[in-house]
Amino acid sequence: MSTTQIDAKASWPLLPHTQWRDTLSTLHLWTQIVGKIRLAQAPWTNHSWHVALYVTSRGLTTSAMSYGARTFEIDFDFIAHEVRIQTGEGAVESIALAPRTVADFYEELFQRLRSLDLDIRIRTVPSEIADGIPFELDREHGTYDPEHAASFWRALVQADRVLKDFRSRFSGKASPVHFFWGSFDLAVTRFSGRRAPPHPGGVPNLPDWVAREAYSHEVSSCGFWPGSEAMPDPVFYAYAYPEPPGFKTASVRPKGAYYHPPLGEFLLPYDDVQRAISPDAALLEFLQSSYEAAADHGDWDRAALESRWERQRASGPSLAGPDAPSLS
Repeated sequence: MSTTQIDAKASWPLLPHTQWRDTLSTLHLWTQIVGKIRLAQAPWTNHSWHVALYVTSRGLTTSAMSYGARTFEIDFDFIAHEVRIQTGEGAVESIALAPRTVADFYEELFQRLRSLDLDIRIRTVPSEIADGIPFELDREHGTYDPEHAASFWRALVQADRVLKDFRSRFSGKASPVHFFWGSFDLAVTRFSGRRAPPHPGGVPNLPDWVAREAYSHEVSSCGFWPGSEAMPDPVFYAYAYPEPPGFKTASVRPKGAYYHPPLGEFLLPYDDVQRAISPDAALLEFLQSSYEAAADHGDWDRAALESRWERQRASGPSLAGPDAPSLS
């Protein structure tokens, strides 16, 4: 095993759901509060891309948001274990990440925003959660274990960089690699360029028109999901909308990947990737083979959509020479 393989493997943390599920539930709701601030302040972007958070070298960020002519951002820092609000004028407010109820977190965060002259209103019912408790009333969820939160962030860092590698291999329309706080997953989506039939909707506490706009065009989507009470194991997932005939029976690699009929998705357990000799290679094999299942069975124009450099890499010729990409 090479040094690179050892280092990569050691970077993928264990994520036992039974040990950190209470912290997961609390973090999900805290990120929803911050995410809804981004939703309130950002101009609408196709497929709801304006609402997402992004992985950083310390946690998650909204990235810069506008408040009139001013700018600010909100960051989760899972090293210092705090949430920071930073404005373009240089003002900073922070909240310690520690055991506290969702209601207390919501109240303090908005107090800090007001102290920075940021008067923002959000809809306080959690999105994509059935029977969610309004944030200002939620005194049920309040667990925060710093070690478990940091492990989750480290898993996001690894998934984020591999998903970005995978995204770079496609020259058609593709989303950023971004974290959706509603479903609490890291995702990247490729598009065929063709319109899709209307999505049926039905997502809890999410207007059907939002789901229909998100899936207005054919997609092959994949990502990382840390699990839930209903399905506790963290997984990498891949699906196609609309699902083409033959997709569910396609050969998707590596060993351990399987199609989950109720979800309509291929799944690869996170633990399989974490234990692999080369986690990066195992995950990229899953992402590529599941995309090929969607694209080939869906009759996508792969020659037009895939990166020239990726197609050369896959077919074997070296990229060295005058036609190789260069930044110099």
